[in-house]
Amino acid sequence: MKSFETIGIVPALVEGLQKTGIKEPTPIQEKAIPVIFKGRDIIAKAQTGTGKTLAFALPLLQRVHVDVYQEQVLMIAPTRELVKQIADDIRPLAQLIGVDVVALIGGQTIEGQLQKLGRRPHMIVGTPGRLLDHYRRGSLSLETIRAIVLDEADQMLHMGFLPDVESILQAVNSNHQLLLFSATIPDKIRALAKTYMTKAESVTVAGKHVTVDTVEQRVYMVKASEKTAELIKHIQKDNPYLAIVFCNTKDRAAKLSGELIGAGLSVCEIHGDMTQGRRTQVLKEFTKGRHQILVATDIAARGIDIEGISHVYNYDVTHDVDYYIHRIGRTGRAGHTGLAITFATEADEHWLRRIERNIQATITKYAPNGQVRIKGANRAEKKVKATKRAKPTSSYQATKKKVHKALGHKGSNNRRRRSR
Repeated sequence: MKSFETIGIVPALVEGLQKTGIKEPTPIQEKAIPVIFKGRDIIAKAQTGTGKTLAFALPLLQRVHVDVYQEQVLMIAPTRELVKQIADDIRPLAQLIGVDVVALIGGQTIEGQLQKLGRRPHMIVGTPGRLLDHYRRGSLSLETIRAIVLDEADQMLHMGFLPDVESILQAVNSNHQLLLFSATIPDKIRALAKTYMTKAESVTVAGKHVTVDTVEQRVYMVKASEKTAELIKHIQKDNPYLAIVFCNTKDRAAKLSGELIGAGLSVCEIHGDMTQGRRTQVLKEFTKGRHQILVATDIAARGIDIEGISHVYNYDVTHDVDYYIHRIGRTGRAGHTGLAITFATEADEHWLRRIERNIQATITKYAPNGQVRIKGANRAEKKVKATKRAKPTSSYQATKKKVHKALGHKGSNNRRRRSR
């Protein structure tokens, strides 16, 4: 394992990393940082939690000309929460070397952001819509941008932000470095890279386990009409310290919140229709334990790192494997164990198989009465044993030697069959 010093990180930043307990680079950092230092475009594929933020932030921080007060680095992320997390991760390190970082997201007053942009910060982190809004207002200059990061590019595609991203890329000067980081690289993202990148270098880091080892995963097979009652029963039985309940839509989240409150549970909710200020307030209350249950859409699956989340409940089965991974990754953090429970109907079985295929594991499935239907460990064990068996010997002999005829094997009379 290389050190941060050997891949070119300056002592001031290395010292700052060590104060936060980060002593060695992760595989994605070790592979991507030297490429970024060379000024090359890069397509980096790695799962969440692999250290992607520092992989692009550290070399770009060092390449900023701190004595020049103008926008030099642009980082684009799909959600407000992720933008805030990136900015919060970068600022302590940026301050050590005099780099000014500003976050631009919706739900905040334009006036406050205009004031920050007026000082011409070095590094901008923002969502596509708000960045484009400031550019069209003339408050954000893109002509001086020397490096652009597209973080979680696949999610920008899923959320419909690709046209906004392309508008931004078309507005910047041609002499820039483009860094694309994503958990998956769909065809549309490859097409984007082909259009806007020059001889991009690919970096891929595949974790040994796609999902977190510290999280126990379970699926309860239920009828659609019984999901809410089963969820309430499990919450009351588990009595989680803090828990997130994920729904696929904001309407479902709003309705479910009311039903859980009606059952006497301490509940708050978060979804895309809420203002940024309200979402921030809800998360603060949840973090402080004023509410036990957070009902959320996938807007909370990424960019939220709250200590003490002991349980994750998937009220709806997501149709996106990455979102499943991000959802269950909200628990089992910082060395603690967690439990992720998914409530599924027969109509969800296709999506469950797809999730299992991608995470390369069989999730233990239970009937509503608690009986195990399919035990993940047993199936995995059988699979391992099957691979260790010797290959069965074939009784077939080469036709050229005519041995099979000598043994009395007559085969099929296809000619006679066709003549009937």
